[in-house]
Amino acid sequence: MTNMRIQEKWSLTRLKKIAEINARALSATTDDDYVLRYLEISNVNNRGIISEAAVEELSFIDAPSRAKRIVRSGDTVISSVRPNLQAVAHIDQASDNFIASTGFYVVSPNQNKLHPKYIYYLLLSEDTKQYLEAVAKGVGYPAVDDKDFVTIKFLLLSIDEQRRIATYLDKTCAAIDTAIEKKQKQLETLDALRKSIIHKAITRGLDDSVVLKDSGVEWIGKIPRHWKVKRIKRYAQVKRGASPRPIADSIYFDDDGEYAWVRIADVSASGRYLEKTTQILSELGATLSVKQYPGDLFISIAGTVGKPIITKIKCCIHDGFIWFDNPTFNKDYIYFIFMSEAPYQGLGKLGTQLNLNTDTIGQIFIPEPPKNEIEAIMAFLNKKTTEIDALKENINAQISTLEQYRKSLIHECVTGKRRITEHDLKEIQAHV
Repeated sequence: MTNMRIQEKWSLTRLKKIAEINARALSATTDDDYVLRYLEISNVNNRGIISEAAVEELSFIDAPSRAKRIVRSGDTVISSVRPNLQAVAHIDQASDNFIASTGFYVVSPNQNKLHPKYIYYLLLSEDTKQYLEAVAKGVGYPAVDDKDFVTIKFLLLSIDEQRRIATYLDKTCAAIDTAIEKKQKQLETLDALRKSIIHKAITRGLDDSVVLKDSGVEWIGKIPRHWKVKRIKRYAQVKRGASPRPIADSIYFDDDGEYAWVRIADVSASGRYLEKTTQILSELGATLSVKQYPGDLFISIAGTVGKPIITKIKCCIHDGFIWFDNPTFNKDYIYFIFMSEAPYQGLGKLGTQLNLNTDTIGQIFIPEPPKNEIEAIMAFLNKKTTEIDALKENINAQISTLEQYRKSLIHECVTGKRRITEHDLKEIQAHV
């Protein structure tokens, strides 16, 4: 933080001198039936917005941590774990039973020295994130310890200047967030359109004049009279991946190895095809897992549950995936069937609650058109989904630009590169 440009009347001050950290915790003698609202890392997105609906209500005895950190109105919470350092949220209104996970630091500003919302923007800034990433310690989940956190230095200025900056950023960031939300709704609309197009093509085909019959399967509905319906296990044996144990042992990894190691995150970050992963298995590690080859199809059953993917590389999958042994189906066609998400109806809520395993996948009924129709359907879906994906890519680029502008704006304001006057506040008020 020392490389910041310091304006006149601005000074560097350690956090512990202007705020209390984790100052309050519920006593272990509290009634075990006392209801708590428990804030977790997953409840906070990367724009500092808490999903109130996702905040759990738990009894004291059932809360995951005995360290139950109390959060009060005006506090800011920030994750201490390196992968989640952008999980930062300001708490405007907190009930008496609001607590945070021990994965958070709860920052309670001295309001004679710090405007509550100004410290939120300081903690949200890229400079803070970079500092915390640098001091985080540990291998599996690197975390920031108390000593490094409380001694971080921030630019301190008058309360009035803090207020102006906080007010300005509140209004401009809110406008940016609204624009981002509109773009995200456009993505959701395109996703819904994509699924609708896929579902119609794989269940009705491309000829709207064809005579239909009832398939007898809820998710499929009516199908062309000459199509068949069979369980997926009739086309392939459904099997599960495997992992070398303990998976953290370095003996199982080698950057010069032949087989990539597929994690759920690799699949989540990929589209239709898997082209790269972040880790490579050693020869020993590969012998203890399940090998997949270019063109093979597998489906995640943990983390991002239910996502199909076709690999373009040699890789190995763990037991968070199922795969198809000696399939007789068109893999791209089956990819689209599962990508529609319709076959999962009745198996649970899509996501982490969806209950998938080799048996449930094997029992799923799928429609079987003649080979020539499958080829025509694939050509149609490839064209349509490519068009939709191009639209989504453009919207995602716009979202990325807006998010980068938001970060830059916060950085400029809290580092003194942009001074905020009362005139600026009046100008922004006139445009919101």
